[in-house]
Amino acid sequence: MQGKVLIVTGALGALGKVVTETALARGARVAGIDHAPSQVSATPERIEIGGADLSDPAQAKTAVEAAAKHFGRLDAVINIAGGFAFESVGDGDIKTWQRLYALNVLTTLNTSRVALPHLAASGTGRIVNIGATGALQAGSGMGPYAASKAGVHRLTEALANEWKGKVTVNAVLPSIIDTKANRADMPKADFSKWVTPQELAEVILFLASDAASGVTGALIPVGGRV
Repeated sequence: MQGKVLIVTGALGALGKVVTETALARGARVAGIDHAPSQVSATPERIEIGGADLSDPAQAKTAVEAAAKHFGRLDAVINIAGGFAFESVGDGDIKTWQRLYALNVLTTLNTSRVALPHLAASGTGRIVNIGATGALQAGSGMGPYAASKAGVHRLTEALANEWKGKVTVNAVLPSIIDTKANRADMPKADFSKWVTPQELAEVILFLASDAASGVTGALIPVGGRV
């Protein structure tokens, strides 16, 4: 990570914070983008761009270009921004499908499209997306979420082929991530089986590194011990 310039979307969430702190500790410079307000002042190593709705193309462009201007370059985009809802197909609301498509697919699409020319110029450009193992075969109540994350999988593959030789594009597919929110939602579960944010961050940062130059178009399950 030494000297790399990363954008991390969803930077103020449970996973985004761990990815950001780990990357900074390894010598990267990080632009965190989030819907929530910024929490830190800008430094040469780090900026936070808060209040950004990345499902809106104009806001995504403003945020990404601000990051590129601050650092003078971009080497990797890690698309963590997203959302989840548990809702059956028959009894659910069409608005849930629309909301999850916006949160999971459009945030990833809009951020990537603006960043791609900058990433190609770096010579070692990387995009890492967050898919889901639950999108490989959707269970009951997982329709809207699984469909949106399957869209992230297909977007990852399409971008990887379109930008082959210029930018690598991969996705990690976590199972249940061990966060406070997930523990609260599933208090009787065996948390020891879940993948930790740090375990997931290690795979994400590998894919963002020079060591992963030969990997593109991959959907990599990171299921912990589930």
